[in-house]
Amino acid sequence: MARGGTSGFSETVTIEGAEFLASLTLRSDVGLLALHGSTEGGTAELAREVAARTGASALVFTQPAGPPAHIPSPRMAVPHCRALKSFLSHVTLTVSLHGHLRPAAPHSIFLGGTHRAAALTLAAALARLAPAFETVTDLDAIPSGLRGLHPRNPVNLTPAGGVQLELPLRARTEHPAGTAGGPDRPPRPVVAALTAGVERLMAGPRA
Repeated sequence: MARGGTSGFSETVTIEGAEFLASLTLRSDVGLLALHGSTEGGTAELAREVAARTGASALVFTQPAGPPAHIPSPRMAVPHCRALKSFLSHVTLTVSLHGHLRPAAPHSIFLGGTHRAAALTLAAALARLAPAFETVTDLDAIPSGLRGLHPRNPVNLTPAGGVQLELPLRARTEHPAGTAGGPDRPPRPVVAALTAGVERLMAGPRA
C-alpha cells in the first residue's frame, strides 16, 4: 500500500572506512534493497527498475569513487545511515538483491531471508517468467553464507522480515564477464519476473 506518494533523498555515508552513496526512494511499504550495488553488478539497476515499475520503495548503495568495498550485509546496518533508518521505518517487507559467483550454480537463484512465504511467491514468478534459472528456496540447499538469516542483516530488520535473493551473474546483467562500457542491464525475463512477484507481494498480507 502506498504511503502518500513518493519521497526520498541521497546521502553520503562512510562505513568501515568506505564511502557510499545511499539513494532512497520511498513509495509503498514493500521495499527493494541493493546493499552492494558497486560490487554485485546489476543489483542496483534491478532494484531501481523493479521499484519504478511496481511503485515499491528502493534503497541502493553505490560507491561513485574509490576501490569498491564489499562489506557483509549485517555490518551495513549502521545507526548513522539516515537513509537506511528511513527505509527501515517506512518499509514492512524487504526484497534484498545480491549477486553470487558460485561456479557450481551459474543458473541458480537462491531465495533466503526470514519471510519464507514471500520467498515462495517470488520463486513462483521467477519459475514462470524466467525459466532459464533454477530457483532454490529450501534453506538447507542454499549455501550457508547466502541464506540471509543473520538478525542484523537489513533484510530482516523490517517488521515482516524479507527475502534475500542471491542472483548469479547471468540473472543480473546481460553483459558477459569482462565486457567494458555502459551500465549493467538486467535481463528482461528477470525484470518481468521480479516485477510480477513484487506486485503479488504488494497485493497480499505482509505477515
